[in-house]
Amino acid sequence: MRQNPSFAMTDVGEIRRLIDRHPWVTLVSSGADGLVASHYAVLLDDDRDDLTIVGHVGKPDDVILGLGENELLVVVQGPHGYVSPRWYGDVAAVPTWNFVSAHLSGIPELLSPDENLRILDRLVARFEGDGDDARGLYRAPNDAGFVERLERGTVGFRLTPTRVAAKRKLSQNRSAEVMDTIIDGLGRAPYANPELAAEMRRAADARPRA
Repeated sequence: MRQNPSFAMTDVGEIRRLIDRHPWVTLVSSGADGLVASHYAVLLDDDRDDLTIVGHVGKPDDVILGLGENELLVVVQGPHGYVSPRWYGDVAAVPTWNFVSAHLSGIPELLSPDENLRILDRLVARFEGDGDDARGLYRAPNDAGFVERLERGTVGFRLTPTRVAAKRKLSQNRSAEVMDTIIDGLGRAPYANPELAAEMRRAADARPRA
């Protein structure tokens, strides 16, 4: 990932926020036949305060990815979208694409069946919610035997990245007025992108005003 110094994201808390809000990631590895990729949901490790993530893959993706043996690249993609040059005013300009993303690399640790079950339970609880009709992993008609059979078809992993590259390109190199114009443009058709607009507003509000 090209790391413009003005767009580099190095704050661990901000990268954790990105992972937590955008858990559907791409896993990339080098297999016997070249590069391979899979897509899964991950979680931050609840026992750590760094960028360690946990998750699982369905078999045989563990073999295809060389999980636990090969270096794994985890691509986290946050809000992103088109930025029209019309929002820069009457100046020479071309379109661009704003985005927030992170790359986490390292060799993952494979989890024991018990650890994998705990992560599977956390994943279901995270996305299912806790309403009265929520279907937790162990909620009937599921039983322990069913869940254990399910676990045997998956391989859990924990990745503490040894390399991290993250980038938040949200027009920080533009004036406050231009940022406001872009945010306004992202709030209406045909370029409506509320999530990107909200992320840009958050960045704009955090930067010092002259």
